[in-house]
Amino acid sequence: MDFFNAALKDNITFVRPAYFIISGFVGIPNINSYFVFLFFAYSLSFIGNVTVMTVIMLDHTLRSPKHVAVFNLALTDLLSSSALVPKVIDTFLFDNRYISYNNCLTYMFFCFTLISMQSLNLVVLSIDRLMAILYPLHYQVKVTHRFMLSVIAFFWLFAVISILILVGLITRLSFCSSVVIKSFYCDHGPVYRLGCNDVTPSRAMAGILPVAIIGFPLAFIVASYCCIIHALSKISTFQQRLKAFKTCTGHISLVALFYLPITIVYLLGSKIQLNARIIGLSLSTIIPPTLNPIIYVFQTQEIKESLKKMVKVREHVHMIQLK
Repeated sequence: MDFFNAALKDNITFVRPAYFIISGFVGIPNINSYFVFLFFAYSLSFIGNVTVMTVIMLDHTLRSPKHVAVFNLALTDLLSSSALVPKVIDTFLFDNRYISYNNCLTYMFFCFTLISMQSLNLVVLSIDRLMAILYPLHYQVKVTHRFMLSVIAFFWLFAVISILILVGLITRLSFCSSVVIKSFYCDHGPVYRLGCNDVTPSRAMAGILPVAIIGFPLAFIVASYCCIIHALSKISTFQQRLKAFKTCTGHISLVALFYLPITIVYLLGSKIQLNARIIGLSLSTIIPPTLNPIIYVFQTQEIKESLKKMVKVREHVHMIQLK
């Protein structure tokens, strides 16, 4: 990250602490029960997302561009929950609240990159649904594997570069007073506010990035569904409209699950108590990766049927072995 400081004058000295102290979840009664809940939620997230990824990899009929996007969503959910939850449990349940400066920035980079990709993956899936409804006869021609992989790769590149800039700007800050982070992880806002020199670039990035990562994707998804509803209104029968719209219900559930909690928390901002905000943010980051695979298994017929086949094959092999 030193290249962010190369353009600055040589005589500028940065005060970088040896460590930060993560102070979230202070004074909350029976908080250990919450960490037990996080552990079980993470376990479900791990099992569910690994299951979805395994089914897609093993079933050759699930190699469509749509399922490439679903695989990427499951991978991102798995990585984001794995990056966040075990560290949170270790920090608070086992009272390891000290984290080194470099480890904090690394932790921040991975958490924010993966959370950003959770949002951008929903855009990928909305593009798939939009093209399927608007161009049903040309869907397979327009939405190819190359197209889907290109969109996913672009979003990954965008997320990585954006978060590199976000974290890189932290290296321009001096920390000459408090090193206590008032959050449940190395959150960008609470960290840059500890800086005792000019925090304007970090504050500006903190304002721009949520719009780029949350605002624009949500606006695109809403606009895409306006187009979808308009297209469905032209279908002659109600049954056909309902059948077409049912293909979108899984994605709509994922969108509501991800955007509603995080939007409410950010809109309320300082109006809610600090611990309530911390718990709200922690829930908004762990609940979607936990429920996403359940939603897609039960609302995507192809994955559900493939999973049933695999279970039946395994039961048949087990019965043969017993004989």
